[in-house]
Amino acid sequence: MRILVAFASRNGSTAEIAERVAGRLRGAGRDVDVAEMKDGPEVSGYDAVVLGSAVHNQAWLPEAADFVSRHVSALSGLPLWLFGVGMSDGLPRLLQAKGKEMQEKRILGLLGADVLQPQGHRLFSGVYREGQLKGTAHFMFRLIGGRFGDFRDWPAIESWADGISQELAARAGRLPGQGPAGSNGREDA
Repeated sequence: MRILVAFASRNGSTAEIAERVAGRLRGAGRDVDVAEMKDGPEVSGYDAVVLGSAVHNQAWLPEAADFVSRHVSALSGLPLWLFGVGMSDGLPRLLQAKGKEMQEKRILGLLGADVLQPQGHRLFSGVYREGQLKGTAHFMFRLIGGRFGDFRDWPAIESWADGISQELAARAGRLPGQGPAGSNGREDA
């Protein structure tokens, strides 16, 4: 089974998450290619796809949205997982849940999730450095109590990737680490 993990990243955080997801899938014995969406990887020839993008203004980056639009028919016929990398965990605790909820609803609506029907969608937080926000945006972020830092939850990211691998194994009729469907890798005596 060949899997494509494609991503759109502005400052590198999403790229690192995509690499970690791919690494977990490879660790489970999957054949995985990782590519930037702006490089225009083809979807044909893959058995499953994982797409991720940085989230700016509650939307995927333009190159990610364009990638989905160009490949919507191929993607709609494959097992597909989506992830976004935003800044909700840098917000004050009172705003975090609402921020994630608003982002998820808007992102899935913009991507046409009703057409794609992804197996799952997950929002992760990324790395927010003070220099990434300029002028009024920086001032407002600090005014509401926003924090800068690395908010990636690596165990949650790895667990999500492991779940993808398990779901793919279940679709193939076997558990990770087993041989062909129905085989437990042992000979009966």
